[in-house]
Amino acid sequence: MTQSQTGYRIEPDTPVQFLKGVGPSKAQIFAGLGVQTVADLLEYYPRDYVFAPKPTPIADLMPEQDVTILGVIESTDFYIHRRPPIFEATVTDGTGRCRIVWFHGAFLQKQLKAGQIILATGKVTLYKHNLQLTNPKFAVVDPEKDIDEHHFSGGVYPAAANLSSPNIKNIIRPVLEHTERFVVELYTDSFLKKNQLIDRAGAFHWIHDPPDEEKIAKAKRRLKFDEFFLMQLGLAIRRYRSRHFTIAPKLPVTKKIDSRIRKRFPFLLTEDQDKAIADIVNDLADTTPMNRLLQGDVGSGKTVVALYAALAAVANKKQVAIMAPTEILAAQHFQSIERYLRDSDVTCLMLTGGITGAKRKELLSTIKSGDINIVVGTVAILQNDVEFKKLGLVVIDEQHKFGVEQRSKLRKQHVPHCLVMTATPIPRTLAMTAFGDLDVSIIKHSPPGRGQTITRWVERANQRKAEEFIAQRLRAGRQAYFVYPRITGDDSSDIKAATDEWQNLKTNIFPQFKVELLHGQMPSEKKQRVMDDFRKGKIDVLVSTVVIEVGVDVPNATVMVIEGADRFGLAQLHQLRGRIGRGQAKSYCFLFAETENEIAKSRLDMMTRSNDGFEIAEHDLRLRGPGELFSTRQHGLPDLKIANIIDDYELLMLARREAFELISQDPMLTKPANLNIRKALTEKFGESLGLADIA
Repeated sequence: MTQSQTGYRIEPDTPVQFLKGVGPSKAQIFAGLGVQTVADLLEYYPRDYVFAPKPTPIADLMPEQDVTILGVIESTDFYIHRRPPIFEATVTDGTGRCRIVWFHGAFLQKQLKAGQIILATGKVTLYKHNLQLTNPKFAVVDPEKDIDEHHFSGGVYPAAANLSSPNIKNIIRPVLEHTERFVVELYTDSFLKKNQLIDRAGAFHWIHDPPDEEKIAKAKRRLKFDEFFLMQLGLAIRRYRSRHFTIAPKLPVTKKIDSRIRKRFPFLLTEDQDKAIADIVNDLADTTPMNRLLQGDVGSGKTVVALYAALAAVANKKQVAIMAPTEILAAQHFQSIERYLRDSDVTCLMLTGGITGAKRKELLSTIKSGDINIVVGTVAILQNDVEFKKLGLVVIDEQHKFGVEQRSKLRKQHVPHCLVMTATPIPRTLAMTAFGDLDVSIIKHSPPGRGQTITRWVERANQRKAEEFIAQRLRAGRQAYFVYPRITGDDSSDIKAATDEWQNLKTNIFPQFKVELLHGQMPSEKKQRVMDDFRKGKIDVLVSTVVIEVGVDVPNATVMVIEGADRFGLAQLHQLRGRIGRGQAKSYCFLFAETENEIAKSRLDMMTRSNDGFEIAEHDLRLRGPGELFSTRQHGLPDLKIANIIDDYELLMLARREAFELISQDPMLTKPANLNIRKALTEKFGESLGLADIA
């Protein structure tokens, strides 16, 4: 039978509305759960499983047992005057009789009749020396059909209003009869055997209607492998295309160029920086476009490495684009570059969305002519009217704050080398997924001479003491940040806001010091003026939002206060703390928070114990899961519906090895044995991989 009971032939793209038991109203509820088609329904996996015991002869029932019985209803009664009212059925199976009662069971008078066969599961209780089942789950058995002894076993689904887990199970089960026909196998028999995988159709059947827990484990392993495998194939193809279908300019770094660049830095580079530079120099010497991720904890010196790469490109007569997610960070990079390039022939300009009119036209003209060597900016660099004459290198800071399409725009104009930087340490599991098509260099250690940073969690009772300590640091000539979760207050919330607390801090807490406000909604010129004044020491306390999260470098600022710290994620707390400890003096980070939330407490405890960004990132990943840390959509990757990159890391690595090996043998998946994989991959990624271009 290949048709549903509504007359429609069931296919993967059949709308769920046309399945038995759905209809327009339930289809709308399904849509809210992300389920539009039969294919979506098959991937709407149970969140848990229950297994009812096999039927037990009534003669063998014992008190307190969880049992299933199968028998014929001899008689029924409804006792309306009992408190509560009781519906009662007497059931026999040839070995004995059992009384079954349901409290408030008036509705059962129309459902249960003498002579029916009933399957019931529940706990055996003792009532007046007689055994009975109380409020069991039950099903009336059709004598014309095979008895389903597993009726009460199986998946428990994430449900919604008017769409219960049993509803969903009853809708999915008939669909499973068709999976052998329309679920396409992706792999050869030898591939399945090699990786100990069951067939895909069987996996869908067992994941939704498992006979036992062993089958669930096998089904999960297969379906998780598929998710990882398709994701890693997408990354492998992107990597292959960038290495074999495009040619970047060779940018060799001679000893003379290396010496000239290093003379620009008034310090010796660290061993980690030198190693990262060696990786980059090796990449730039080839026509294969560099795709390198430069990971470095806050304050580790990534900007110097990026500037080295930029100057290597400039030495080869190429232009460089350096892109940051905020104007403040772009300005920070621009000022650092200008400082290092003082008295140099290298030309540099900054381009942001705030630059308009004649000034913008003038800047665009110099970029297009090739007169400007290095352009620093925000997403404004990506606008269509920005044209480079000879772009050789793109540096993208805090890459996870840019979408895939934004990052690819510059590379459509030219085929430059690409260096991606992040100060958010990325656990190895995420590095294998969100950044799995990039080569990775890591700067683990900070430059020597950096002061120690001490972190304390401060509850409300001790807040005044902390403020007195901060005043001492200010009197000693140091500066402080006060960071708040929001810009303005809300009468309905007790969350403190930057604008309100700015007034309180400068009037009541630190009246003798210069206290200024900075937030993202201020005009660009004012933001820049405030940051310049803070950097020059004209401001003692900077009250801000997370706009100062990345890139801001003021060595004299040795105090960081994060108000409502329990409302921030670990990565963000670590980034904010990274704004201090950038000079030689000891620094202090105070986490102001009052919370009973155990996860929030765990984050705050971790912050007080560790300054290691990679350790913190691993902890954050375990607490929050991968979805919140890096959006798969942002990276153009398919969502994981059953696999988990933390719990299933070994399976992820197996899938990665198999995927990259397959692409090395069949880069565009054109061999007959791989056509089903290619089709599945296109369905997951759309046309972003360019597979449709290959016949």
